[in-house]
Amino acid sequence: MEKIKKIFAERKELILYVFFGGMTTLVNYIVYFSLTRVFSVNEIFSNVAAWFIAVLYAYVTNKIWVFESKSTEIKMLARELLMFFSARLFSGFLDTALLFILFTCIGINDVFVKVFSGILVVILNYFFSKFIIFKK
Repeated sequence: MEKIKKIFAERKELILYVFFGGMTTLVNYIVYFSLTRVFSVNEIFSNVAAWFIAVLYAYVTNKIWVFESKSTEIKMLARELLMFFSARLFSGFLDTALLFILFTCIGINDVFVKVFSGILVVILNYFFSKFIIFKK
């Protein structure tokens, strides 16, 4: 048990990022697949809606638990939020572009495309958040 505590302490940020990144991806998938499969909404619109909801969830979890940003000043919160959404806009565009190209144009299964692009997006977002948005 002590070894586990030590590993967690040493890698806390990365472990929490992977956990909450996975949860953010799950939020994204639940919204996307609910809209496309249950409500028969267009894949691109569903992806944009899923992205927006997932980004809101990710901002809160990243700020509070992953990078433990303590900023409460309106100016700093606005800066973080703007930078966070800008970075996520870039990765969201990448996610949507991959869905459009690989699913709509080429015909690759959208489940495979969402998993593939999700992995790329999580990695990209970690670097944006750690080194730009919530840098200490």
